Parts: sequence; structure tokens; C-alpha cells
Amino acid sequence: MAHYRQLGSIPPKRHTQHRTPEGGLYYEELMGEEGFSSDSSLLYHRGIPSAIVDARPWELPDQSTSPNLPLVPRHLKLHSLFEGEEWKDTDAVAGRRLVLGNGDVRISYVVAGAPSELYRNGLGDECVYVESGSATVETVFGTLEVGQGDYVIIPRATTHRWVPAPDAPLRAYCIEANSHITPPKRYLSRFGQLLEHAPYCERDLRGPVGPLLVEGTDVDVLVKHRGSNGVVGTRYTVPHHPFDVVGWDGCLYPYVFNIADFEPITGRIHQPPPAHQVFEGHNFVICNFVPRKVDYHPLSIPVPYYHANVDSDEVMFYCGGDYEARKGSGIAQGSISLHPGGHTHGPQPGAYERSIGAEFFDELAVMVDTFRPLELGEAGTASEDPGYAWTWSGRGPGR
Repeated sequence: MAHYRQLGSIPPKRHTQHRTPEGGLYYEELMGEEGFSSDSSLLYHRGIPSAIVDARPWELPDQSTSPNLPLVPRHLKLHSLFEGEEWKDTDAVAGRRLVLGNGDVRISYVVAGAPSELYRNGLGDECVYVESGSATVETVFGTLEVGQGDYVIIPRATTHRWVPAPDAPLRAYCIEANSHITPPKRYLSRFGQLLEHAPYCERDLRGPVGPLLVEGTDVDVLVKHRGSNGVVGTRYTVPHHPFDVVGWDGCLYPYVFNIADFEPITGRIHQPPPAHQVFEGHNFVICNFVPRKVDYHPLSIPVPYYHANVDSDEVMFYCGGDYEARKGSGIAQGSISLHPGGHTHGPQPGAYERSIGAEFFDELAVMVDTFRPLELGEAGTASEDPGYAWTWSGRGPGR
């Protein structure tokens, strides 16, 4: 987003000589979006940032998907994907398991305890929501300390790695775009400032601390990128450590926003999902449902009305609190509900009536709405609760 920052040592004028204490030159790198016509930053490296000494394939975790067929709502239990002590040897990049995906966005889940290798995503930005645990995210821009409730926005092609804290597993819900992820346009002025009606502002955003300078030679970097058959990976070996940036400035960099700093928009009657939006990408939006005062019209029904998503699939990740509309469905923390386009959905039986008179909802959920159909990844299939589709009627097939 267009919010200028500066860290470390930079020259007074861009694209001019910036010399080391010994008299040599630092190497300037422009990291920019949309072909020199959007946000960018200038980074000053000790070594040549384009240098590589080896390249070979990186075998990604299973990226295959299968259609949501027959078309039904689904309940996925993500906590069942990582049980026992396996998380201790799992890292937050290579350990991701694909839950849902399409040509615009992929949603994965991981429980990690081991540091990841250096990594960058060449397909698009990443939004990683920290369900629980904490970590240090080391990047070419500096370090980010992240914990429960943090959204971590990492721009495309940012070299970084995840280092979980040793005391507890890091649970991460990973939203990988094939585009950029930004605040909604309606929250921004024409010059990029967050407006007064936006549910958060620049004060709520945490940028990198640094710069982070690491010595090293012949270092591996994992790169996820486009291939003829979808998402593929390459393992580069670079002659010097990528964390050699002595300074940078600009408007493109990773940042953190905590869900507790989202100020909910409420009203006398039920507010539609766009009131809860926090970010957007190409053909999808990200919303969050946070603890809040609910509708105060004397005849209001606080839970959502039944609705048909004629243009989108709705994915809700339940990450805290008590979600009123889903009581009786088996959904709990760590659950995903997938309500596909073409299928009417809404509160579970009894929730509509029970919500009348409620003044406050203590719920926490991250929602992704996609404008192209989502397919099931291997982790989606592996974690499914097969009875969810029938919970509104109380009857399954053949009964």
C-alpha cells in the first residue's frame, strides 16, 4: 500500500552512487509492481541481487485439486491435519497442505515448529493469518515479530523465512494470491491514504525492523512460480546471503495487521459481509468477523439472513469465540465452512430464533469470498466432515 517507509542507509538521491565504507558500491534493486507504474521500493545490497550459481526443481507439496462435485456445502476440520508431535519437524513453507484453490487464490494450512528455508512466492502476494503461536518472519526488508491474530502481508517476490518460537506450535492459515493483496479501494483516498470510514488506519500497521544483515555463501532460496501446468517450484543457490540489504525506502514492503485492531462496523439491522472486509485481491476478498455489538433495531434478527452466493464461493475459517449462526453443526475452532456459489445457505436450525434479543457476538473468523469456483485440495478432502451438508434438514441421502 502507498505508505512510505525508510530503513537503514540510503543515498540522498535515488539511482545515484551509494558507497560502502571501503569505497565500493552498494547494488541498487528496484522492487516494483505493474511494470514501473505502481508501488515500489529501492533496496541497497552488498552483493549483486541477480546472481545465482545453481538452479534445480523444487518438488512442491501436492497442489492438485478436484471439483466440488456434487455441489454441496462442506465442513473441513483443519486441526485434524496435524496431530501428534509431527509439527515439531514441520516448517511454515514446505509443510503447507492445500485445502482449497482456484486460478486466483490458494488456501493452505500448516502447524509448524521448525524454521523454514529462505522462500519467495513469484506468483503473487501472501496473506498469512496466525491462528496461534508466534514467530519471527525474517525478510530482505528486516524482521517482523508476529503472533496470534496477526495478518502478515508479504508482497510477491519478497525473500523471507519463518522462524517459529520454540515454546508452542505455530498454526498458520495461508492465503496465496495470483495477484496483489491490498486494502479495499473504497477505504483509500485517491492518493492511497486510509480514509476516516475505514475500519483500520496506518497506525495499526507494523512494518519491518532492521535492516537485517546476515553473512553467508552458497545459500538456497525456494521460489514458487508459474509453470505450464500450474504452480511449480525452483531451488536456487545464490553466492551470498539475500539478507544483505543495508537500507531501503519506498511504499512496497511486508507488514502486519492484528485482527484485534479491526474496528467493526455495526448498525441497527444486520450488516452485509462487505462491512467486515479487510483486504482484497484479484477475484477474491478477505473479511473478518470480530467480537462486536450486534443489531439494535427493536425487531432485528442478529444472525445472517439466508442468502444465495450467486457470484462467489464463501470460505469461513473459525479461529476463536463462539459462532452463533453455526451452533449445532459440529463447527468449532479450526473448522472451515465452504458454501459454494449456486447454493443457498444461512444459520443452522434454531439459530435464527435464538439470536433475537442478543446484544453482543463473541466470535472470530476469517472469511475468503472468491468469484470463481473453488476446488478441494488434498487437505480439504482429508479433513472433511461428511455429515455437514445435511445439518439443515436432519436427513442424509436415502433417508
